[in-house]
Amino acid sequence: QQISWTSLLVLGYLFYLLLGAMVFQLLEKQAETHFRDQFQLEKLKFLQNYTCLDRQALEQFVQVLMEAWEKGVNPEGNSTNPSNWDFSNSFFFAGTVVTTIGYGNLSPSTVAGQIFCVFYALFGVPLNLAFLNQLGKALNAHLLTLERWVQKPGRAQVQYQFTILAIFLTTGTLLFLVFPPLVFSYVEGWSYGEGFYFTFITLSTIGFGDYVVGTNPNKHYIPVYRSLAAIWIVFGLAWLALVFNVGADLMERYLQLKWHKSDLSLAEGDTTKLEDKPEQPRIHIPS
Repeated sequence: QQISWTSLLVLGYLFYLLLGAMVFQLLEKQAETHFRDQFQLEKLKFLQNYTCLDRQALEQFVQVLMEAWEKGVNPEGNSTNPSNWDFSNSFFFAGTVVTTIGYGNLSPSTVAGQIFCVFYALFGVPLNLAFLNQLGKALNAHLLTLERWVQKPGRAQVQYQFTILAIFLTTGTLLFLVFPPLVFSYVEGWSYGEGFYFTFITLSTIGFGDYVVGTNPNKHYIPVYRSLAAIWIVFGLAWLALVFNVGADLMERYLQLKWHKSDLSLAEGDTTKLEDKPEQPRIHIPS
């Protein structure tokens, strides 16, 4: 029965990945084709306006822009753009390494920096996990304190546990998912939807890198802006990790319950069939 449950979970997981692949392909492929055609059209217009350039020279310049972007240099603006490796930005990058977010918009370009990054992550990722685990225990302790405070004589067990869970989810959602996008929308000039998207993608450690705070060269950020964002990420990670753990536990229990009920129904059906045939030996099915 355990093997059957594991097989069902594997099949469900693969089905979920296949479903995601089909939906993303359906939603994004046509838009990608449109943007690609638009980009090629813009390059043709550029060559028509500047006849001194040929296609090969333009492609070389595009390659230079791509290499600059891969090295973390924003092609917009000029040489007066703030450094990506000042202390505040470096602190933010260190946080994205140990939390395994890895936006991908910035990475070490020197051999020494790459080697240090490997060993820094080798020890930093377990340290971060231990820190988040301890932070999660502290949050659990506060939840237990809140539970004892909310609990009243005669109140049902399920009712006050549900109240505690609701308070935990509501408070965390406001602090880490609802209010931060308002700040990012104001500072970065994003829409609220873009800010919320960045917030969730960051705290879930997915970290695509399409939206990153403090990278617009046309804006002047306070020096500690990205450092404060890194601190918000750490506490948000701890909260969202607890939410994911609770969700995974509830989902696993629900699916296993459904699976066990279906097994029991099949077993009871088999027993009924055997009882209808008295010439066959009775089979006892343990509960």
